[in-house]
Amino acid sequence: MKPATTVRQELESYLRRAELTLQQFSEISGINPGTISAMLSGYRQISIHNLDLITEGMGLKQGSLYEIYLEECLRGVPMHWRRLGPFIRRCAELDKLECLERLVQAVADRLSYMPLLYETAEQFFREGKRAAAVLLYQCVAECEKYQHSERLALSRYRLFTIHLGEDQEENLRAAVLFEDYVDRLDEGIQLDAVKDLADVYASLHQWDRVQSLAKKLEQKAAIQYHHRVNRKWKRAMDEGASRPELFYLLYSYLLKANVCDARQEYARALEYVALYRGGALHGTGVESEDERRVVEQFQEWGQANAYLYRLMSGEVQVLGDYAEYVAANTQEIVPAMYRILLAANRFELNVDHLLDRFRAHLTYKERSCRFGQYNAQIVADQYVRYLSELAHYYFALGGMRWGSGGFLKEWSWP
Repeated sequence: MKPATTVRQELESYLRRAELTLQQFSEISGINPGTISAMLSGYRQISIHNLDLITEGMGLKQGSLYEIYLEECLRGVPMHWRRLGPFIRRCAELDKLECLERLVQAVADRLSYMPLLYETAEQFFREGKRAAAVLLYQCVAECEKYQHSERLALSRYRLFTIHLGEDQEENLRAAVLFEDYVDRLDEGIQLDAVKDLADVYASLHQWDRVQSLAKKLEQKAAIQYHHRVNRKWKRAMDEGASRPELFYLLYSYLLKANVCDARQEYARALEYVALYRGGALHGTGVESEDERRVVEQFQEWGQANAYLYRLMSGEVQVLGDYAEYVAANTQEIVPAMYRILLAANRFELNVDHLLDRFRAHLTYKERSCRFGQYNAQIVADQYVRYLSELAHYYFALGGMRWGSGGFLKEWSWP
């Protein structure tokens, strides 16, 4: 007997094996008997909803017939979006990614579908269906690569953020591939995009690139912020950037301070700290609650970094104040201890008491602030550097160090 090649043939074969009438299968599946008859005779197309009911009625795992259904669709008349859209969504919901990829590739030559594919990809992105969203964004990006559209740039931006992970070489490739599309984005979204790129390059210690992007972020954020403050900007704040414009302006100074820190230009870094702690706001008003939260967050970061840069420049007397500040901000303990250990190794300081004091917090974990999670790549890089400085701190004395009480103590990983 010729093997079944369509959903109709699969259903006919099942009804014969199970010795079921249309009425009986209707009661099992919940599909009207007339609808079943019309589908079997070919007078009615099988919708994805009815396909799921047929699959369940046959006792099969959901999605089991999708490959057969897809092949049947590809051999017939091209599907309209009213059938294609639900099929795409169900493939994503059931994690049928190979089927989804073939489906998307099959309609890639229909440019009229690109806006709909993009909107669906955005829905998947918001819902956390990132793997499915990638397939749609890639299709849009490939099909519109010569269009210079904002939709193309947004697709590239989403692919960039989705592809970021633990592999820093992959992160670098993702950043390089996306960077040329930044200026095609909407002006508000550009702020997030430039910040995200700068964070990736910072985690890779490519400080020249960070400096360039910080300058770009400052320029773009300053224009948008001052236009809105002067009431010349009529757009709603929520139509683009995920945070108030003020955040990006101050963040650009923080990035510049980080660059100076990496270059051991601590006096210059302190100048940028003064800017994002409040100096940059001279003559402007902080109007909204969101902006007040921004100012408070940067003042906290500024206080911590002021201690840090003074410590790294040799003012070891601020170590006690820095430690007390860190103790009240446990999210900052790991990056702070990395820098404290760096200073200890540079200036031959004993910080055993701080390692003991903060031991319970010296583990790898995600960190957050008032505005969400910190960049994962930067958090991971800081933890690796903390471990490196910790090893240097102990191994410099052969794995042993005198405790603050004067007793010789052995080292163990926190």
